[in-house]
Amino acid sequence: MAKNEQHYSGIGGQAVLEGVMMRNQDRIAVAVRKPDHEIEVDIDEHHPFLEGTIWTRMPFVRGVFAFIDSMVLGVRSLNISASYYDEEEDTRNVDPDKKARQDKLMMGVTTAISLVLAVGIFMLLPYFITSLMREKIRNDAFMALMEGLIRLSIFLIYIIAISLMKDIRRLYQYHGAEHKCINCIERGKPLTVHFVRDSSRFHKRCGTSFIILVMLVSVILFFFIRVESPVLRVLLRIALIPVISGISYELIRLAGRSSNPIVQIISAPGLWMQRITTREPDDSMIEVAIASVEAVFDWKAYLMENFDYQERDLAEL
Repeated sequence: MAKNEQHYSGIGGQAVLEGVMMRNQDRIAVAVRKPDHEIEVDIDEHHPFLEGTIWTRMPFVRGVFAFIDSMVLGVRSLNISASYYDEEEDTRNVDPDKKARQDKLMMGVTTAISLVLAVGIFMLLPYFITSLMREKIRNDAFMALMEGLIRLSIFLIYIIAISLMKDIRRLYQYHGAEHKCINCIERGKPLTVHFVRDSSRFHKRCGTSFIILVMLVSVILFFFIRVESPVLRVLLRIALIPVISGISYELIRLAGRSSNPIVQIISAPGLWMQRITTREPDDSMIEVAIASVEAVFDWKAYLMENFDYQERDLAEL
């Protein structure tokens, strides 16, 4: 039977509109609770940019491509889930190829705008706010720490503010359901509503934890890497984004595979933030998350391989 340990499963996902997206290697599934309360599962393949090349295997470089790919996949998954809630329209004369091209273009534009806004709000705005105090505060080390604190505060205010919206609170519940499913099977429990409900909604390999790591790594880098020119300071913050993303990706990747004390300390801020970005889901949300997992992952085979289950133990589940 299951042991009191955790095994890396390799699956990951995200919450979408009234549903959950799960990914296992090149397979993705978006499960959505439709307006008629039925669960619809959209299964497809997703191949990352430059898949199979040395760039996607090279430490600290692969994180940059993984980050961009996660944004593209995130927008794509949200579009799939939103399509079930669009107003009914006559699509008989719509060219499928044309619609696919339009969707790709929209994903590219949305991803680009999201990146620009993220850089502007969370990287450059804190610098400009801090620069207003530069005449009064001459200590560069203190200024670097102040910039990091402002960056973290902006993010925290943003997360808390959107959590007040009803739709976002439901999104956070589906986020919790996603984490609970992954924790359930990685802890060696059968993927049923009962066991998922009793699992933790916090997971070290989470996008929220990645963003917190990005901010903490940026504080450290900007603390040690300094230039005098204001223009170079701005360019430096933009130029170091791939470096910051690469380092953060390796840390979050390590956190998903290790439980040593140092990793636990590194993971702590992100897990704390997940108290805001995840909520306890109801059983209907858990059912959606389970449907998404089962569409791309054979959890019964996984439990038999990693936790010494026998086929008869799982036959009636």
